Amino acid sequence: MGTINKRKRADGSFGYTAQIVIKRGGVKVHSEAQTFDREPAARAWMKRREAEITKDGFGNPKGTLSEAIDKYVKESRKEIGRTKAQVLRSISSHEIGEKRCGDIRSSDIVSFATTLSKTVQPQTVLNYLSHLSAVFAIAKPAWGYPLDKTEMDAAMAVCKRLGLTTKSNRRTRRPTLEELDKLLAHFEDRSHRRRALPMHTVVLFALFSTRRQEEITRIRWDDFAGTRVLVRDMKNPGEKKGNDIWCDVPPEAAAVIGRMPKTHVEIFPYSTDAISAAFTRACKLLGIEDLRFHDLRHEGVTRLFEMGWTIPHVAAVSGHRSWQSLQRYTHVQQTGDRYTKWPWTPALQGDV
Repeated sequence: MGTINKRKRADGSFGYTAQIVIKRGGVKVHSEAQTFDREPAARAWMKRREAEITKDGFGNPKGTLSEAIDKYVKESRKEIGRTKAQVLRSISSHEIGEKRCGDIRSSDIVSFATTLSKTVQPQTVLNYLSHLSAVFAIAKPAWGYPLDKTEMDAAMAVCKRLGLTTKSNRRTRRPTLEELDKLLAHFEDRSHRRRALPMHTVVLFALFSTRRQEEITRIRWDDFAGTRVLVRDMKNPGEKKGNDIWCDVPPEAAAVIGRMPKTHVEIFPYSTDAISAAFTRACKLLGIEDLRFHDLRHEGVTRLFEMGWTIPHVAAVSGHRSWQSLQRYTHVQQTGDRYTKWPWTPALQGDV
């Protein structure tokens, strides 16, 4: 990468010029030189500068942030999730993705966040930076990409102070009984059609089991043990795969399972995309605003607290690892079970 040339000066003395040239694909991308009176000094400078340049990423043919991200996505043995992978690829397509890893400073990251904030909400900007932070955390120790984690940490702090990022507000949306009546009647009516997805059954199970959409579709018949169910790959910030947890099943949810035909390995052999699309379409058709499928889980957990269940008891059903996650429900007053006389509940229990 570097050479030393000895040249005679006009006064008869000799100078030693250390020159460093870096090429990529036959194109010169960096060049610098310095002259010394002694050759050892020239060699020492050249050795030091070559080490610095390599550290900064000039000498690394895969030294851009985009390439570091690609490496992270391809070689992460943990399942990083479809959403995270899409976010990281989106970051690669931005201008910051073309910067050499060693050149990226906190100001570059803040500039990227500022540009991003013009089209998305602060919560989304935070998600982008959080996923990018994971790349900064391991790219250097794992693969030698010179990304500086302290620069990333500094940028995160600045973005928070500037209001470019913020945590998502916790949703408190609960479906009314009237809204649930409309949805279930709509879905039951459509269930008689050929190849129709029995969404009324799925909705009832989600409501009474407190299970997430993805978890519901992964439950197998051999995972169900009457009063308990093995929830495979339960959502967890640190683990995406292999996080299998046994959870208690309320009797209403168990009754729903009892009505399902054993025609597949899974109890609910449907895709999450199909469930999400059907739920969204129905809400739009029925004029039900701002209701998401995940709100059924929130409703189910709230119901248990209204029935007077303790945090450990509720956690055994919901699968929350940290009881702190359930602190948001401590304001819920014990009012009993509003579903006791709900027409759809007796049907589950076989009373009608």
